[in-house]
Amino acid sequence: MAWDFETDPEYQAQLDWADEFVREEVEPLDLVWSGQQFVPPDASLRQVIDPLKEEVRKRKLWATHLGPELGGEGHGQLKLSLLNEILGRSPWAPLIFGCQAPDTGNAEIIAHYGTAEQKERYLRPLLNGEIFSCYSMTEPHAGSDPTQFTTRAMRDGDDWVINGWKFFSSNASTSAFLIVMAVTDPEVSPYKGMSMFLVPADTPGVNIVRNVGLPGEPLGEGHHALIHYEDVRVPVDALLGGEGQAFAIAQTRLGGGRIHHAMRTIGLAHKALDMMCERALSRTTQGSLLAEKQFVQGYIADSYAQLTQFRLFVLYTAWSIDKHNDYRKVRKDIATVKVLMPGVLHDIAWRAMQVHGALGVSNEMPFFQMVMGAGVMGIADGPTEVHKVTVARQVLRDYSPSDDIWPTQHIPKRLAAARAKYAEYLEHEVGNQ
Repeated sequence: MAWDFETDPEYQAQLDWADEFVREEVEPLDLVWSGQQFVPPDASLRQVIDPLKEEVRKRKLWATHLGPELGGEGHGQLKLSLLNEILGRSPWAPLIFGCQAPDTGNAEIIAHYGTAEQKERYLRPLLNGEIFSCYSMTEPHAGSDPTQFTTRAMRDGDDWVINGWKFFSSNASTSAFLIVMAVTDPEVSPYKGMSMFLVPADTPGVNIVRNVGLPGEPLGEGHHALIHYEDVRVPVDALLGGEGQAFAIAQTRLGGGRIHHAMRTIGLAHKALDMMCERALSRTTQGSLLAEKQFVQGYIADSYAQLTQFRLFVLYTAWSIDKHNDYRKVRKDIATVKVLMPGVLHDIAWRAMQVHGALGVSNEMPFFQMVMGAGVMGIADGPTEVHKVTVARQVLRDYSPSDDIWPTQHIPKRLAAARAKYAEYLEHEVGNQ
């Protein structure tokens, strides 16, 4: 049988090393340099993180899902999922292991669609962790409907000129380049009339109007930019893939981004479960441990079941991506994972927060950040509701309507068919009575 729920011993040893390495060497970065993982490091910080990255490379765990020609190990999505479960505990860990969002998704599409020159200019330093990138797709008026995008790129001799507005362009303020989606042919369907461009961040006309933060961050500060592209001129060779291929490229980019977020969410949710169980065994109230209270036991059981189901589905989806080597063929399951992800993280983090009482809602524990992160995951890379529509449509493709007014499983209808099937035996029975 082909079914197997075990990791091969050699890779399990790698995972065991990564687990200890992240706990001992990487998680302390989250405390000392909180929120600075996408800020270009100064010389002092590089002395800390560069040796960690080099250690990861020596262990052959750097950018493992990418092929050797791109500096990775070619392990694929399933092994990346197992690794990302560990990395998801720490905001710094994906960067130390060369698989941080949004750069992983951006790297994948440049690797798949980029020219040799584009790979040398953008992909090599991106994979080496020397620069950061931004995926500039969403527009303020359009939200989750890319068919409403109006940012325009017009050909002008040997250049393209980009004009328009983009919103929530993550890490734009610290990125070396942006991948911009724009309308290049408004006369055809939006699915065929948009293209992607590689735009250096210092190109004249790339105007970051303001940076949008998340709850708790000061107004005007944050990592998600509102950008006005005003007569941004780039050469013809800035086009990523062919003209009109933006939607195909976006599906590759977003499919990878969604499943990678899910992988890391497993690790973060597991961290919340770990903290919940530790607290339940440490805190006594009204004469007994929290672990002996049925409400708390229910929280733990529900969280374990929810996380285990989600993890198995994510692993299966990652395995399917490796099998088909095409995100589009796994679109239904990727969308389903995206639907489940925010609920899993929210529910487990919320229960853990409750078990910690007043301490849980304070800024001395990370639960509110996790709950807020669940909200972000429900919006990033397409809102949950849109993905539910996608899942439903994909599921319905495997079904057909009933051939008459009664459902196929209508018992009187089935009974009549069964009687007709065995009519001669029934008649024989009646004749013998």
